[in-house]
Amino acid sequence: MDAVIIAAGYGSRLAALSPSKPLTPVCGVPMIEIGIRQAMAAGITRVVVVTGHRAEEVEAFLAGLAQRLAIAIEPVRVTDWSIPNGYSVMAGAARCPGDYLLMMADHLFERDLLMGLLATGSETRDVTLAIDRYVTNPLVDPDDATWVETDESGRITAIGKTIVSYDAVDCGAFLATPGLANAIGEAITDGKTGSLSDGMQVLANRGRAATYEIGNAWWMDVDDPRAHALAEELAPKHLPMALALAQR
Repeated sequence: MDAVIIAAGYGSRLAALSPSKPLTPVCGVPMIEIGIRQAMAAGITRVVVVTGHRAEEVEAFLAGLAQRLAIAIEPVRVTDWSIPNGYSVMAGAARCPGDYLLMMADHLFERDLLMGLLATGSETRDVTLAIDRYVTNPLVDPDDATWVETDESGRITAIGKTIVSYDAVDCGAFLATPGLANAIGEAITDGKTGSLSDGMQVLANRGRAATYEIGNAWWMDVDDPRAHALAEELAPKHLPMALALAQR
């Protein structure tokens, strides 16, 4: 299966640490490399990376990484990386013939979380989102998190950064079908900004957005210096194999 990794944004809150968010190191390893290694460990055989800010540097790194890891890594560049992330999703999805694992370049995941998510595919859904029910998790920045409200069957009813009622947090990993990119396009046509959450809400309104509860699996959104410091502390415990292989 393919993976699409969104790595186009500016990452202003990490700019003091690194000029490129996806190339920001955690324990000496760029986050984009950790993400690709974890995707491979979960069974991914091809990776599409959507680039934008400092695209030349990111793409040069990916070319070398593809050789080191012996995996196909295809960069897709968006010319305006300041626009909402749904446009990056559509650009990446256009290079995938079928379903794909969608990840954010600044999120770290345990392998088993991704493996569990990849096992959830069903014709009854167009997307499955990994969610964490631990909404008071101290690793989650409440001012930046994307919140999720679900029904009794675990289907998404509402998603967004500003929704008032929620029972889970979006982990930033999705098992997506072509229907997700189509839904983002529909949201744009309807006057929405084109965020990934806009497309997710379209599918939620149709009962086609499901969830995968991660339980105690570990993940982090590394979006600012505080989160980066925590990642440096916690990643060796939760991602030992990926870090060990990368640091050889």
